[in-house]
Amino acid sequence: MSKRLLVLAVLTAVAAVTVAQEPAADPAQSQTVARTTGIVDRPQQPIYSDLYCAGFITPEAISNNVFVAGGRATPLQVRFVEREYVYLSGSGFEVGSRYTILRRLRDPNKHESFPGQRKLLRKAGQPYAELGRVRVIGTKGNIAITEVEFSCSDIVGGDLAVPFAEKPQVAFRGTTTFDRFAAPNGKLTGRIVMAKEFDTMVGAERTVYLNVGANQGVKAGDYFRAYRTYDLVRKHEADSLSFHASTTEDTQKDAPSFPRSRLGDFPRITLGEMLVMQVTPTSSTALVTLSIEDIQVGDGVELE
Repeated sequence: MSKRLLVLAVLTAVAAVTVAQEPAADPAQSQTVARTTGIVDRPQQPIYSDLYCAGFITPEAISNNVFVAGGRATPLQVRFVEREYVYLSGSGFEVGSRYTILRRLRDPNKHESFPGQRKLLRKAGQPYAELGRVRVIGTKGNIAITEVEFSCSDIVGGDLAVPFAEKPQVAFRGTTTFDRFAAPNGKLTGRIVMAKEFDTMVGAERTVYLNVGANQGVKAGDYFRAYRTYDLVRKHEADSLSFHASTTEDTQKDAPSFPRSRLGDFPRITLGEMLVMQVTPTSSTALVTLSIEDIQVGDGVELE
């Protein structure tokens, strides 16, 4: 046997012995990992648009005295975005001042996402979208010539303008473990009454609006857990159909039956977490930081 083959044979034998001596995985440890009820959440820090494009619901009236009248290419152009020129109609303009562009919203979909949604929304106030920020670069009578410095969405004629104000910064907490079977903690509860862009289901990094706010002690930086009870499932137009389906297998003989009336004995369905970005007296704007399944408008929330 050549010297090269001899060396190769020795190395192969050593590798085989090393593999044979490698300790086997502990079955008990593997089962513990598989049975864990927690999910490790490692959120990233919020970005500028998370805060300044979030929108809000407020009971306070916002004046329409200053609004978008058009733009440099009106009427050939009706939508405006970053680095384009927008004309504001109003008074009291000063060169260098900044304005936030808002849109008073209405939902063109007349169908409620959950029973009682319209009533809860009316109680919370009027929804507004935040569309961006403009800076006054010149004036002509009661018209302000502005440049769009930052845009979240297209700005159109009729959108409102209010003086820009810096928002308090909020930071995600560090790595945490989310308990998917968490029991109620007895703290403040509310509901998701609307989602940004009138979505009905959302996941991580999407924005939702809660029907609890500063009047209930909520503040920016608070965390809420999203959950769904079986009673909410029963009241959901589509999901309630599952209550009429069989839960057993045709091949089962004399299977014991668990009455639907006892579903409340099960742990509630926890869905994810959200960080409050801003509050009004009657509502909170929150960013979903974790979702383990779709979160629906109408789901419950609980202060952590």
